[in-house]
Amino acid sequence: MWEQLPALAGVVVGAAGSYVATSLTERSRWRRAKAERWDQRRLDVYASYANALKHQLNIAQRMGAARGFQHAVDPLDPEEGLAQIVEAEARRAAEWESVLLIGDAETIAAARRWHEAVWNVELYARGQKHDPAGWEKAVRRMSLARDAFYGLARRDLGITGPPPPSGSWPRAWQHEDDAESADESAAADAARP
Repeated sequence: MWEQLPALAGVVVGAAGSYVATSLTERSRWRRAKAERWDQRRLDVYASYANALKHQLNIAQRMGAARGFQHAVDPLDPEEGLAQIVEAEARRAAEWESVLLIGDAETIAAARRWHEAVWNVELYARGQKHDPAGWEKAVRRMSLARDAFYGLARRDLGITGPPPPSGSWPRAWQHEDDAESADESAAADAARP
């Protein structure tokens, strides 16, 4: 019997080693799967929030177009738009709760700066602010806030590579006609005696 003790000990050690290795492998696989689920959930939350906020901004810009602000298209009557913007804000606020639950601190702060910048654009759309230069500045600030949110959301999701090109607004092509008109006016003024 004592001769079989080393063989029995070898079997016990082998079984214990096999159990530990299998347990660690399964634990690692479970953690990896959990991390993937949370990454997917964060992506869904960030995308849903961004879409809700973009919808709200679109309504505000359309209302701004009706008020005559530059670089805004597809005018929407402000009275009609007001009801839509209230509904869009309610959707954004509901999506915001998910961002607060799942986002990292820096991405949450960037999301907050973005929706506050959209609210500032809304003040012009609602007729509470009237300065066309202020409108342009508010929309540019909103565009920068959006870019910052996307950059931090991509980092939180572990997306490598450069961020997408800036959505700086108004876009360069929107100023081309203004520059051409100014050049034509200057040429016409120079041609006058």
